[in-house]
Amino acid sequence: MVRGWSKSILRGQLRLLGGRKLHSPLGLGTRPTTALVREALINIVQNKVKGCHWLDLFSGSGVIGCEALQRGAYRVVAVEQDKKAINVCKKNLITTASALPQRTSVEVIKHEVIRWLSKGGQRNSAKRNISPDLSQFDIVYLDPPYESNLYSLSFECLLKGNWLKKNSIVICEHSTEIKVSPPNGWLVKGHRSYGKSALLLISPPESPLCGIDSMHSQTNQPE
Repeated sequence: MVRGWSKSILRGQLRLLGGRKLHSPLGLGTRPTTALVREALINIVQNKVKGCHWLDLFSGSGVIGCEALQRGAYRVVAVEQDKKAINVCKKNLITTASALPQRTSVEVIKHEVIRWLSKGGQRNSAKRNISPDLSQFDIVYLDPPYESNLYSLSFECLLKGNWLKKNSIVICEHSTEIKVSPPNGWLVKGHRSYGKSALLLISPPESPLCGIDSMHSQTNQPE
């Protein structure tokens, strides 16, 4: 048994908080976010998720984007480079979106995340012939491989590429064994630990968070 993985995830079984079954990439190439962390995430963003544009970076199975859709996100864009994971991600997002009564937009992009972000939001939109308004996101969920050290580079690319709105929030999932620090000027709104995983909530420079209470540092009991 790999540390931090449940038997059901290793068998390829995954469920949303509401109970809907999802596909999960078989094997150990991805690390689906645990139900405990997902529940905490939804509680944090519950006042801001409805109608939002959500960017899921290093999306893996797409479970985070699916949770966002179920809570009322209007648009979810998922970016992942792993071939097996991206196929599962697309199935999960499309299945979840098609079961909802409200209109939603889902886009799954097979690309290396840093390279994709480096293209810049407006430039990327122009190349794909979509509205520049769709190049920015209200909420970004950042969950690279824990050992990758891609957090700082991702923050830099999000800001330089103009992917964020004035009141955007970026939520980073990381291992409790490592420290993630945003660049100078970014506002750290809170940090919480859930067993072996943690969530860091930040906002870009001079960008107050609207509708979300600041989180106080807190460590919960391990799963």
